[in-house]
This record gives sequence, structure tokens and C-alpha cells, in this order.
Amino acid sequence: MRRPSGPALPAAAAVAMAAVLSATGMTSCGVLAPGALTQVHAVPGWAVSTTVPAGRATLTVVSSENSGTTRALAAAFEKLHPGVAVDFRYTAVDDYNKSLNLTLSSDHAPDLALLNMLGTTVRADLVRSLDPCATAYGWDRSYPGTELAQWRADDTGVRLGTGHLWAAPAGFSVVGVYYDKAVAAGLGITAPTTFAAFEADLAKAKAAGKTPVQLGNLQGHASLVFQSVTDSVGGARTASRWAYGIPGATIEAPGGTAGARALSDWARKGYLPAGANGTDLPGSVAAFAEGRSLFLFDGSWDAAVIDRTMPGRAGFIPLPGPSASSPATGIGTSIAYAIPTRAEHPDLAAAFLDFMGSAQAAQLEFDTGFMPVAHADQVTAPSGSVLADVAAAWRRVDRGNGLVPFFNNATPTMNDTLTAAGQQLIGGRSSPAQFLTALQADWAREHG
Repeated sequence: MRRPSGPALPAAAAVAMAAVLSATGMTSCGVLAPGALTQVHAVPGWAVSTTVPAGRATLTVVSSENSGTTRALAAAFEKLHPGVAVDFRYTAVDDYNKSLNLTLSSDHAPDLALLNMLGTTVRADLVRSLDPCATAYGWDRSYPGTELAQWRADDTGVRLGTGHLWAAPAGFSVVGVYYDKAVAAGLGITAPTTFAAFEADLAKAKAAGKTPVQLGNLQGHASLVFQSVTDSVGGARTASRWAYGIPGATIEAPGGTAGARALSDWARKGYLPAGANGTDLPGSVAAFAEGRSLFLFDGSWDAAVIDRTMPGRAGFIPLPGPSASSPATGIGTSIAYAIPTRAEHPDLAAAFLDFMGSAQAAQLEFDTGFMPVAHADQVTAPSGSVLADVAAAWRRVDRGNGLVPFFNNATPTMNDTLTAAGQQLIGGRSSPAQFLTALQADWAREHG
């Protein structure tokens, strides 16, 4: 998934999401550098050693994640293994995605590379199957299968959610709804428990002169609103089938119809800010922190900055479903790293990936806005903080198997389609039916 620009996903979303001409999903294999390898996913003869190599070594990590999570994990890993230096190389998400396949196919490939989506990076044999690592370290036993499934695919990178494991997580995100407690209290609103109540709160905020939903859609983050409603109304199982490209799935279903209609109706009724299509996600987060709206659809990657800028004033909930007893749903993905086929230190890279699932790493991941890979029951957050709400929301979603992969990763081009179609829908230049037709046509080109 291409992470939306900002901390990591949609500020980060999307996470956070799929990018323009993403080398991990859209760039043609024909542009790979000379010497690009073929049919070497398994790297024959690679018997994974779980012993950190002795002596001094530099582990090169390339990434578009800038929330501080990977840097914090790298510093802790270096302290644990004094002979190891982690060379972390950050590149802004769009440039990163455009150049990633070339980076991985070069003679100086890194040891670890963030994957924002699978796509042609898998198809071009540029990363190793991590199945041997999962077996050696027992990841299949220690990590929830639904969370690893987001980074599984067949050898073509087309059929998602099943097959080989191509990346391992460094922290998980969940998208939900932030709300301003002060604004809500002034309007006599408490956290809604049904979708109907949520929409009633939007109308109440609008009538009082407050922006009901803060949104920055310059880079397509209306997709967070659309998918949240789709998942909540249609259910996680139906939404996940479409996100994973399961044959026969369609977005032109009750959930998708509800999501598209909500986005269109909210724009028409003035529930979204004027100029949303010209504002980025960090701008919408800043506006929300200034008390200019009641709700904000965003991911946990922004929880730390929201806690800092409006301490004690923000809450976080999963978008409520049709009834108060509906299973909680949430869009989710992870910061995930792959080991390139040409990595110089694959065993050391695998050891770093395993460290990301340790108890020591759990609090570091949580403090930087992501739910831990494992040991989530051991992390702590200040009482009353939005981080505490995020942890509670994550537990609700996880218990109900309600985590749904980002729709933006359903195909290598879906992020572009969602961005363009979402801007047209919000701008009143297309209908909900046309919006859904555009998404399904993109999906069908990849999945049939």
C-alpha cells in the first residue's frame, strides 16, 4: 500500500497507500536496470541462520516511512548488537515508489526495503520469499495470520492475501475517526455508537456552524472516508474479498454503494471543508488540532502528533456500524520490510525483522503511532490520551477480525484511480455510480 504522505501512512494510510507510477506496483519491468534477476524468489541455498553474524556490519535500510518508528527500532537494535550499524535512508514516498525497483535491481541493493505495495517488485523477482524466515523464527505462530496475510501473494504479485510471505511488519496502523471532545461537548454530542447516530452528529455540527468532517484530499485521502463507510456498512469479510482481489468480488455492492453515497452526500451538504481537494492530509490534521471540525478520518500514525498538539482534547473510535452491536471494522496495514534478492546481509536483515516483533520493540512502535507487531498487551499509554483510545479501538477491531486492507492496494493503479475519482465525486463532477464503476473497472483489469 502506498502510505499517504506525512508521518508514515496517510499522513502516513495509508497508509499510509499506493502511489503514482509506483515502482512497487506500476512501473514496467522493462525499466529495470541491466542484470535484473529472474526466478530467484526462494534464493536457492539460503538456509536462514537465526544467529546475528559476529563482527562489524552495516545494515542498509531504504524507506519512505518518516514517523520515526524505523529509526527508533534501528537505534535499539544497534544498542543490542554493538557491532551492527543501521544505515537508514529515507526518501519521500512518491520518489521512493518511482525508484524502488531500480534500487533493488542495482549492484548496490539495500539489505531491507520498505514495501508500500507488492505488485511488480514481486513480479520482477526483486525480493525474497520470507517463508524460510517465518519458519526459522516462528512468525506464523507469534503473529496473527490476518496481519501477515496483507503481505502474502502468489509469484505474480496479483493474487493477494495468500501464497508466499514477501514482507514482515514493523508496526500496524488502524484507521478510524478522531473526534474533538471540546467541540463535541459544546454541541451536546457523545461518541456515536451507530452509523445513523454518526450522520446525525454531522448534521448537528453543520447546523451549529462547525465543519463536521475535516478532510484533505489533495493526495486522495477521501479514500479513508469511502472505505471506512464501505467496511462498516458492508462488513469486513466482503470488503476484504475485494481488497485481496478474490475472483467474483465487486465494489458495486451495498457497502461500496453506501460509501460512495456518503462521500457524495457529505460534500453536497457542506459536511466537508471547502477546498478539500486542494488540501493535503497534514493540513487537515492541523486544522482539526485547531478545533475547526468535529471529526477527522485518519490513521493511528497521527495519534502521537494529535496528542501533542491537543492534549486531552481528542478521542478515537472505529467508525460505528449499522447497530451498536455490529462488529468493529478498521482499515489497517503495516510498515513492512522486504529483504531484496541482492541483499548483502540477508541473515542480519532477518534478525532485524524478528527484533521488530520483540517485547522491547513493542513500546517503541506504539510510542511512534503504530500498534506493535506482537506483545500489544504489554504497551502502556497515559490514561485519557488518544493513544489509549487507539489501543482500545485496535483491540475491538482485532477481536472481531475486522481489519481490512487498504483498498488503494487492490491493484497497482488503484491509488491513482481512487484519488482522481474521489476528487471528481467530491467536486460534484461525477455520481456515486460512476465513481464505483471506475473503481471496479480498474480492479477488473488486474483481477479479471
